[in-house]
Amino acid sequence: MDAPSRRPAPPGHVLPRRAVLLGLAGALAGACTSRAGTVAGPGTPGSPSASPSSAPSSPSAAGLPATTPWQPGPGENHPEVKLRAVELIETIGAWPPGEQGTDAARKRVAALGLDPSLVEQAGPLLGPGAAAALQIVNAQWGGYQPDSASVMVVCRQWTTAAAGGTTVDVRLVRAQPRWNVTALHPAEPVPPAARISDAAQRVLAEPRIRLPFAAIADVRGGAVHDSVLEAMLALAAKYTFAVTVLRSGHPVNVFETSRTSDHTRGRAVDVWQIDDHAVVDPATPHALVDGFMRDAAALGAYNIGGPRQLGGGTAPRQYFTDDAHHDHVHLGFPT
Repeated sequence: MDAPSRRPAPPGHVLPRRAVLLGLAGALAGACTSRAGTVAGPGTPGSPSASPSSAPSSPSAAGLPATTPWQPGPGENHPEVKLRAVELIETIGAWPPGEQGTDAARKRVAALGLDPSLVEQAGPLLGPGAAAALQIVNAQWGGYQPDSASVMVVCRQWTTAAAGGTTVDVRLVRAQPRWNVTALHPAEPVPPAARISDAAQRVLAEPRIRLPFAAIADVRGGAVHDSVLEAMLALAAKYTFAVTVLRSGHPVNVFETSRTSDHTRGRAVDVWQIDDHAVVDPATPHALVDGFMRDAAALGAYNIGGPRQLGGGTAPRQYFTDDAHHDHVHLGFPT
């Protein structure tokens, strides 16, 4: 997410099964359990070294992978907002045999106390298949204000017909007794390019850079500037890190402003995990996250957000922090 405003996007990418095995090999290898024992993606707080098989779960219907609900880990701020966003994505994107389709999804959403018409905005989450399983990888702020929020929900999905994943920008407003979801914006990555840069090819091949589906599609489509990709490669020489978003799946504008996001320009990356430590986890060494941020500055990042305010910097407000950057490191590069 970009630097905040002063006030206190886009159907997803679905791949055939063979492509899924290639594109998610690194992410699947790093999956672990959360403090509630759920598989919530690579390096979830609570058990950084655990493997997918260590998570207690039940076999899924129709031969699909077993999945478990996402739960916020230690250090999350406003976890009830993220949970509201996540439960909607889990409800739309997974269904038992025979409950596929829009009508069944609308009934499931209505049971949450949310507007059933949100289903019409779900895009790739309602893919083909008689049954589906969905696993949340990460839920990160796209923006937060006292009465409104954006939560970017990264997920993997398996149906009886296909496998893939997407990132959904979930918009919410404060309401009683729980926050209300007002809109869904699934990622809209550009089509694969005929040719991509050497840096893009190297990023896709680098196992120390863990990319979700939408980010892989962004790189394959040539939608990410080489300044970002080269910096990611340089950071990967020192760190292993997991990306939430590059371009697609992020709000088009900086949250609740008219300013175009650096993500939309293909000039930013959000990182939620460094060396198997979640940025949001209070147990993660400050020196690790702060060092990552300063190394990014040395590589040309001009706009660096994170969980703490760092001193120094070569430009005004080069470093910043707020509620929405409590759970990740944002790196923006000059245009």
